Amino acid sequence: MKRRGFCAMLLALGACGTGKSAAKDAETRYPPEGRFLNVNGHRVHYVEKGAGPPLVLIHGASGSLRDWTYGAVDRLSARYRIIAFDRPGLGYTPSLDSDGASIFEQADLLSGAARQLGAARPIVLGHSYGGAVALAWAQRHPDAVSGLVLVSAPSQTWDTGLPFFYRLSAGPLRGIANPAIASLASESQVQQAIASVFAPQPVPPGYADHIGAALALRPDSLRENALQRASLKSEIAQMVPRYPTLDLPVELLHGDADTTVGLNIHSVPTARQIPGARLTVLPGVGHAAQHVRAIQMDAAIDRTARRAGLR
Repeated sequence: MKRRGFCAMLLALGACGTGKSAAKDAETRYPPEGRFLNVNGHRVHYVEKGAGPPLVLIHGASGSLRDWTYGAVDRLSARYRIIAFDRPGLGYTPSLDSDGASIFEQADLLSGAARQLGAARPIVLGHSYGGAVALAWAQRHPDAVSGLVLVSAPSQTWDTGLPFFYRLSAGPLRGIANPAIASLASESQVQQAIASVFAPQPVPPGYADHIGAALALRPDSLRENALQRASLKSEIAQMVPRYPTLDLPVELLHGDADTTVGLNIHSVPTARQIPGARLTVLPGVGHAAQHVRAIQMDAAIDRTARRAGLR
């Protein structure tokens, strides 16, 4: 469908679908799994479990901490004190402001939350967009992190522009488009989107039911996610020159079949720029390496803990 026709359709549909009922239904089906704390007047939703060296888990775009409670929290809590956060505007952590939280603002908020929970120098693991937040955390608060694990993470600039979906959901038509998307997204479309993240691997059993994708389809979350995505490239550009100054253990994991965040565009050059960084390439693996290669991810966490003197 041509973009003009698509926008006209949204204009028509937006008049009869506000998305409010869809958002309420999503929150009824997928209530908060954890607890809340207040960081400088801002509420942050988190799940905490286990004992041992502190390990913070940061989810990617269009997600929530449910990505980690599907399996990683229970599995890793046998050896680590796990703290998984909802990023601002997603899950149950409210947006910080009206223009989309930058990776630097998110790093400030989440590092403050970890400190308030008594995790002064955790290992920070970020998947996809969450990896960029982890890098910002290490740059802005080097004394508040012991090591980084970056999984399928964007860490360099790229040539392509912002996809149309994000331009629409962050642009001037967002007040009409996002409620329409929230109201009209079909279950098959949601399943296809999840499958595209895992491809070429299959979606694990029960993942789609657990993840709560409907939370990301709430109009406010669509808007926040798009605004964050729109500013990501320029924010990464600010970080790249400082990679050689990072002085902490860094492990990168990236599948060579990842079509969402390209291995050779991102993790390969970043591993060269950060002193002592170690890159593990996962043959044939797509974007969801944190699930389909959990053994390798856990090994990278353990290496980081040893390198940081936490084990």
